[in-house]
Amino acid sequence: MSFLEYLFLFGSMGLVTYLPRWLPLFYLAHRELPKWLIDWLSLIPVAILCSLLAPILFSDQTTRSLELGKPEFLVAVPTLLFAVKTKSLGGTVLVGMGLFRLSAFLPI
Repeated sequence: MSFLEYLFLFGSMGLVTYLPRWLPLFYLAHRELPKWLIDWLSLIPVAILCSLLAPILFSDQTTRSLELGKPEFLVAVPTLLFAVKTKSLGGTVLVGMGLFRLSAFLPI
């Protein structure tokens, strides 16, 4: 590939990734969104996080079966309780990391 083809490729990739982010922001920047839509949009990060964590916490990857005694699950429960009580992102990360490190010493 020539330099111009690479330049066109990088420019096109940038445009394809930039436009889907910019268009809604540009269109909705000066508009008042309904309360129900704002409430619904606020649930998206939680849903994404749950969909990423659920397979890791609740299933055994080798047998594809439900397993609640995993160290990851045992660490996630107190970390979740800490997060709900304090609403501190930094504290939650530190508690989760510390508990996960301590879970290495559990006889599981």
